[in-house]
Amino acid sequence: MRVAIVGATGLVGRTMMQVLEERAFPVTSLVLLASERSAGERMEWKGETLVVEPLTEPLPNVDIALFSAGGSVSKDWAPRFAATGAVVIDNSSYWRMDPDVPLVVPEVNAEDALKHKGIIANPNCSTIQLVVALKPLHEAFGLKRVIVSTYQSVSGAGQKGVDQLQAELAGVTPTSRISTHPLAHNAVFHSIAEMHGDSEEEIKMQRETRRIMHLDELNIAVTCVRVPVLGGHAEAVVIETVRHITPVLAAEVFSGAPGIVLEDDPSNNHYPTPHGVADSDLVHVGRLRADSSAPNGHGLMLWVVANNLRKGAATNAVQIAEILS
Repeated sequence: MRVAIVGATGLVGRTMMQVLEERAFPVTSLVLLASERSAGERMEWKGETLVVEPLTEPLPNVDIALFSAGGSVSKDWAPRFAATGAVVIDNSSYWRMDPDVPLVVPEVNAEDALKHKGIIANPNCSTIQLVVALKPLHEAFGLKRVIVSTYQSVSGAGQKGVDQLQAELAGVTPTSRISTHPLAHNAVFHSIAEMHGDSEEEIKMQRETRRIMHLDELNIAVTCVRVPVLGGHAEAVVIETVRHITPVLAAEVFSGAPGIVLEDDPSNNHYPTPHGVADSDLVHVGRLRADSSAPNGHGLMLWVVANNLRKGAATNAVQIAEILS
């Protein structure tokens, strides 16, 4: 298949290249595209040196176009690539709530990918790991309510987030910022549009979770926080279920669930951490505990961790491409 990566020089674009090679995706030719500023950069892939081309027109004969260049680029260019016959898998937030564009996590709703009209949306990184963990629990016990608090790494905001944190840790004034607050030794919220309202990230997770899981009325409350970690997102999740649930029953469900690794031996300090998922494409789950505040036997608390650049972005996009191939 002829594959194009739009936004190839960014953190996610580079990870897409790596994942395509690791998963032996059937690429016959790979085209790297980026802004005029990044055009001409040389990148290594499978022993070859590829030159990044400027995004000036849709390329003909592209089968899959992986987009990770921001919403404005996706808005303008995704339909133009789709018009040439390519299937666009877009990592921006622009198409996620479009009713004509499937929003897909392969472990959860792979069948939706086959309903595309030329564009498929890749969900928010924090949403992806959440729904992978929620899907088997919903099938086994029924979800009544979900409360999630995120601990998101700075790489979720791209290279700017990494640069700001590293500059602050080095005692240097950052040249670009993702927050007016310091990131180092701190915890900050995402952009909040309205006084006393949810942040944009919190709204994304609420809407996307309902859409991916086809649970339009799911009760879900979200708090999103950025923490001074370079890579890996963690989430504290509390669920209330329709049917009786225990940590033992949940562990049995997770042990056979696709895309999940169960790490749940906290007495021996064995539980998921952002550092521990640095090279993982899976969603790691641990700290399974009964929620004593829920109606008797209908509550569970869990800890969910995943690599936001891999499963939270690049790997999920390549997995969607694998469905199409």
